[in-house]
Amino acid sequence: MSKILLINGSPHEKGCTYTALHEMAETFAKLDVETELLWLGKKPLQDCIACNQCMKTGHCAFSDIVNETAAKLKDFAGIVVGSPVYYGGPTGIITSFLDRLTFSCTKDARLQGKLAASVVSCRRGGATAAFDRLNKYFQMSNMAVVGSQYWNQVHGFTPDEVRKDLEGLQTMRTLARNMAWLAKCIEAGRQAGIDDPQHEPVTMTNFID
Repeated sequence: MSKILLINGSPHEKGCTYTALHEMAETFAKLDVETELLWLGKKPLQDCIACNQCMKTGHCAFSDIVNETAAKLKDFAGIVVGSPVYYGGPTGIITSFLDRLTFSCTKDARLQGKLAASVVSCRRGGATAAFDRLNKYFQMSNMAVVGSQYWNQVHGFTPDEVRKDLEGLQTMRTLARNMAWLAKCIEAGRQAGIDDPQHEPVTMTNFID
């Protein structure tokens, strides 16, 4: 059975972002896809300090929820990250989390080949900018970014208002259906002998001359 990790980057455990992720979780359940919800909480999370230790060890130098999540990524076919919109961008805690998670997983390509999607919640504006910011983590990690019928956003100042955003909630359900279908297609392909893509060693070009 496929399993999807839903990551809530809002300081409110059961707020608007949760409402969007919960809509997805219910759809996944109907499609026999298991989910696990991870709330990052309200406590400060250490930023990446670019020490590059993870390039040697394969895990972040700071032992916290980032390493705990990285250690269990093997159990998931994909991840969905959710965030409210703060000044046109995602929350600081979700970006700190993803800075460290994606970088520390580079050495052993732990995120490579997994499905990915981002979900944003806003009262009025800034959703697409925050959405774009979150998707950049996936696009640099050889992940397959899953789309929906519209950009993955819900609108409302409270969970009750989000529940009135019928198009937004439908977008969440469509996203979950697309993600579940792709997860099952990938699994079927592997069972049929179709190997994952084999990538070249990364070439980095620094423009210093």
